[in-house]
Amino acid sequence: MDSAIDSAADPAKPGSSPLASAIDAASHDFVSQSAGRIHYYVDDSAAGRPLVLIHSINAAPSAFEMKPLFDHFRSQRPVYALDLPGFGRADRSKRRYSPELYAGAISDFLEGVVKTPCDLAAFSLGCEFSAKVAAQKPELVKSLALISPTGFNIRGLPTGAAAERAYKFLSVPGINDGLYGLLTTRPSIRFFYKQAFVGPVPPELVDYAYATTHQPGAKFAPLYFLSGQLFTPKASETLYDTLTQPVLVIYDKDPNIDFHELPDFLGRHPNWRAERVGPTRGLPQWDKPAETADAIARFWASLQ
Repeated sequence: MDSAIDSAADPAKPGSSPLASAIDAASHDFVSQSAGRIHYYVDDSAAGRPLVLIHSINAAPSAFEMKPLFDHFRSQRPVYALDLPGFGRADRSKRRYSPELYAGAISDFLEGVVKTPCDLAAFSLGCEFSAKVAAQKPELVKSLALISPTGFNIRGLPTGAAAERAYKFLSVPGINDGLYGLLTTRPSIRFFYKQAFVGPVPPELVDYAYATTHQPGAKFAPLYFLSGQLFTPKASETLYDTLTQPVLVIYDKDPNIDFHELPDFLGRHPNWRAERVGPTRGLPQWDKPAETADAIARFWASLQ
């Protein structure tokens, strides 16, 4: 355990202001026993099985990433969208962030707030945390829709001691401030989003990403992401292989994931299916929101 990890918060940056709502809906805090305070948006005006939306992990994620799906399904069933620890309006304290912490946050939320089996829809690295929850507590999750999931890639990531060394390097004062500051300028945010879009990048996505990365404590969780410590090694074998629920993968082209292992995996797992939503480059819920929502709805319909 890194002795430097404590509960201190990063001082507010000059001119920073409270983060606006990611979604135009009721929002609340929930204190997870295993992960501390998280934040969530909810519209439970419709009946049906709850849908819980899980964002990705990178330098600038939040529930805003899942806004198109929240807005599409909110009139059809209860919908929840989380801000996971370290991001959005959740607790951003300086501590150790890990796959176990994120899976614990999701699991505690499902047990403490949703309180009934739900459908999970997750994005990118959020898919790994969601799969961990579904494998460990299958009674909480009826199905999973995984959007551009990590874990289907031949490219390796630093793990174990290598990831610890990467984190120690990235956590050196001056290095982390400079790197994080460079990654979270508007031109940098726009550059990375351009790699993930076929169509034009929505300005509101850039605006919210910039706002959320300039909140107190915003750099702490991304340092663990950048060092590789939030990825599960060989996720397709250690996480996805253990799922018993029906699973849908939505994918196309992605600058960070080649889905090299996906066809063989699908052939060995009859509870899994995949639908290509394109042309997209990693953010189909924004680039092709109607097509993405339709693919998920067809998946749910097929299960009935």
